[in-house]
Amino acid sequence: MSEYKTELGSLKEFKKGGVDVIEDNPKNYVFSNVFEVAERCAPYERVAVGINLEYTIEATRAEGDSPWFAADHDEFALCMDGEVEVHLVKLNDPRAVVAEGANGAHLVGDTPDGRKMGRIILKRGHQALLPKGAAYRFSAAAPAVVLLQTMKGPVTVEKWAEICQTDDRP
Repeated sequence: MSEYKTELGSLKEFKKGGVDVIEDNPKNYVFSNVFEVAERCAPYERVAVGINLEYTIEATRAEGDSPWFAADHDEFALCMDGEVEVHLVKLNDPRAVVAEGANGAHLVGDTPDGRKMGRIILKRGHQALLPKGAAYRFSAAAPAVVLLQTMKGPVTVEKWAEICQTDDRP
């Protein structure tokens, strides 16, 4: 029986993977490496790395303090590398920040009006709920990688031509 070893990458060290296509075109598949995407993006630029129906997975490089974000739906943050603090504020008036039914994360601006809910410290493999009706901000003393499950919205950046494997980019 074959023995397999799982190796999790990091921002400092990852192996670029790929898609081995048999009798098909790689453009029919999506493949990107979240560590490579985070390495290339600006701090807190939220780059879509996967879309499934209405849900979007965004990769971001956490470094320093992010702007404040809020959404009209729950989101999730998964720390893939490093350590990230998540600061939460329960918004006094969520509709003044994000319209009802609006998809994706929205920039809030300055420190939002509301009650501090506390902070969550995420280390590699930890996940946090970013609840509807709350604003959140990330803070990282050193570069880290965060995956966000959300919906495509105004801060979602699509760079499919740059991040996905094609015939020209193995």
